[in-house]
Amino acid sequence: MMLHYAQPSKLKTKKIVFEAIYAACDSETHEQLKELSSKRRAVEEFINERRSITEAIARETSGGLVSHYEQDTHKIEQYLPLLENLLFYVDAISTNNRMAQRTAALKICWSSGLTSSSFFNLSGLKFFQIDDLRFELGMTLFLYGGILRERALEVLSTDLVQSSTFSRQAAGIYHHLAHDVLPSLQPVLPPEKPSEALAEVSTIMSLICLAEAQAAAVRRAEEKGTSPSLLAKLHHGVALFLEEAMEILSTVVKQYKDISSRLLEFISSCKSLHELKGQQNVAESLKGSDQIGAAIAVLRSGLINAKKKMPREESWKCIYQKQIHNASEVLRKFEHENYVVWSQKIPSGKELPLPEGSKIVNIIEYNPKRWEKQLALKTQI
Repeated sequence: MMLHYAQPSKLKTKKIVFEAIYAACDSETHEQLKELSSKRRAVEEFINERRSITEAIARETSGGLVSHYEQDTHKIEQYLPLLENLLFYVDAISTNNRMAQRTAALKICWSSGLTSSSFFNLSGLKFFQIDDLRFELGMTLFLYGGILRERALEVLSTDLVQSSTFSRQAAGIYHHLAHDVLPSLQPVLPPEKPSEALAEVSTIMSLICLAEAQAAAVRRAEEKGTSPSLLAKLHHGVALFLEEAMEILSTVVKQYKDISSRLLEFISSCKSLHELKGQQNVAESLKGSDQIGAAIAVLRSGLINAKKKMPREESWKCIYQKQIHNASEVLRKFEHENYVVWSQKIPSGKELPLPEGSKIVNIIEYNPKRWEKQLALKTQI
């Protein structure tokens, strides 16, 4: 059971035609700019939900890929190297005022899935314009990571190893964003900006992805019959990733109050869910070593804490309540057995073992690719 939060992949953008803005010195550069626009148009169509081709053609143009998420990541992967190349050459002449004006003329606009004001805009979907190609690169990479998260969830029921791998790849993309792309964008960000443009938010997303990767690994361990004591450590390891994300988010929202509260609720709910699962495994382990009194105390404590943190989102609440019911049934069984057979004393909370967590996953490093073809861009009118 995993909670689903799809907002990081719910981005929209406005059309950009690069060759209409940047003047080329030769026909080859002009064609490369047209190719860049074509690749971006493919991205625009799927994120703006305007797929203009049939399923069969989509599979053929993406090399036989069936999943929409696979097709979408393929389109982003085709666009990014060309964008990286343009950024490389624009950076080389960044001090030229004319070039800065042309970049501004692109009117790079993206919506946000993590910004509260985006959801309550009376005039419709809110777009944020930032006149910097790093904003375009950053938002495209953020989208890339978000879609990889969705792909990880898509294959969760059929391939836990692949699901964990997709999550680790997404974590690597967000880590790259937080450390290599967004820091240089921070000084030029306007007061009104999407949450996705903040380096700290990418760090939070990287930690969420690592937590989701470990959650898939825990499920595989459960299927293999791993001992309850080890499962407990793995579940608490998931909670450790999420606790770190919560600490960063609680600091960031003091300065950027427009970050969606649903992000915090999602992280908090996932953390509580895995803590309860971990406590249930601790209890199973204690019971296996004839410490049923301690097992009962652990379960009681875990359930009390979990019930205090019930999520408001209906789909999350359903999963959460199911886990609470499951743990409650185990507690009822243990209490009955203790009453009938063991008659062990129930220790106080202060006597309970502290949870131990183990982190077993790490990021798969993202290595950006640049389509290394020379661009001859005019710097004068």
